[in-house]
Amino acid sequence: MAMLWKFMRVAKYSKTAFSPKVKLRGILTHSRHSSSKSVPSDFAASAPCSNTVELLGKSYPQDDYSNVTEKILSKVGKNLHNRKHHPLWLIKEQVKEHFYTHYLGRRGTPLFSVYDGLSPVVTVQQNFDSLLIPQNHASRRKEDNYYLNRDHMLRAHTSAHQWDLIHSGLDAFLAVGDVYRRDTIDSTHYPVFHQMEGVRLFSCHELFSSIKDGEGLQLFEQGHRTAHKQECHTMEAVRLVEFNLKQVLTKLMTHIFGDGLQVRWVDCYFPFTHPSFEMEINFQGEWMEVLGCGVMEQQLVNSAGAQDKIGWAFGLGLERLAMILYDIPDIRLFWSEDERFLKQFIGPHIWQKIKFQPLSRYPPLINDISFWLPSETYSQNDFYDLVRTIGGDLIEKVVLLDEFAHPKTKKVSHCYRIVYRHPERTLTQDEVQHIHRAIEESAVRELGVEGRF
Repeated sequence: MAMLWKFMRVAKYSKTAFSPKVKLRGILTHSRHSSSKSVPSDFAASAPCSNTVELLGKSYPQDDYSNVTEKILSKVGKNLHNRKHHPLWLIKEQVKEHFYTHYLGRRGTPLFSVYDGLSPVVTVQQNFDSLLIPQNHASRRKEDNYYLNRDHMLRAHTSAHQWDLIHSGLDAFLAVGDVYRRDTIDSTHYPVFHQMEGVRLFSCHELFSSIKDGEGLQLFEQGHRTAHKQECHTMEAVRLVEFNLKQVLTKLMTHIFGDGLQVRWVDCYFPFTHPSFEMEINFQGEWMEVLGCGVMEQQLVNSAGAQDKIGWAFGLGLERLAMILYDIPDIRLFWSEDERFLKQFIGPHIWQKIKFQPLSRYPPLINDISFWLPSETYSQNDFYDLVRTIGGDLIEKVVLLDEFAHPKTKKVSHCYRIVYRHPERTLTQDEVQHIHRAIEESAVRELGVEGRF
């Protein structure tokens, strides 16, 4: 399921969405085997003319919703979660092994199938409509997502595949992949990250067979929706599904982080799970949110063709788990090609204990930028996306330092601090100034701001 929409911000940058001759690698779009893997191929992403973009072997016409930048396109097909010995691959393989070992079907084969090669290009229907997200929901805005056009986008969550996989007849699966969101810039946020989706459906027999005198219990009833259950579910069914979900995830986190791990659950709300929870773990004395989960909306399950079943779903971020487990301080490092980083995660088995050893700590260079906002709608994510597009991974952090409203003109000014730091070498003031000037010029040209530089 999608992770924490509350963290999503507003952005609108789209004028430099595509440029010609962007070379990408493709990925396999689907597999139904429990050991499915992505198979790269030499597809190209390019713009044969100003009105279309070709991505993963298909052409998409641009329209007023198109806002995917060249910088983001260059990440499509990297598939870090399938790159052997990469820390994201290690986390994925650990979770897979845990599910393969602890959850078996009637014939002793793994109950959960795994899909780690599904295309990141999805339809708006898959990403939102199939999950019952309302048309006016804030998460749909192009300011929050990367759209190829009004009908197609880069998935914002692995939940985009829930309906299709359930509709194909699956009752238990994990879906893993890269997801794309426009967001703030700091050590824990990046416009591309990786999620794992988990779904389990239960028939009446599967849910109640181990309950004493459970023959008379039912999954469904004609009732009312409350804070604790959906109108169509019986309370007994919801409580058992919740118990199973929390037990599964507690065992998983304990298996990854070790015995003695403290877990707590916080009630929350997602538009397509009810009731829903956030899982927090206490790791090295600090409570941290690691995933969101809940009872699946029955309308979603029914529409996918599993009307006689009830289920749960969870979504976890691979970067979040890897940063905690391996003590990786900066999310940009996952994209590093520096052998000093990558070699640290090569070991004889996936469960080898690894503590990231920092590379040489290069000094930051700090530059501020101030401008008057345009009279029309302005979003901070417009600026963040522009900075990320120009500065790339040289940008460590962008912070809004000051917001000032002129008492007479009522014009609003923003002052941002941009922290530049290369993860693998020392930056010079000259190269940073060159980038900073480009950001200033592009902000005026693309966002319509009035510079105060």
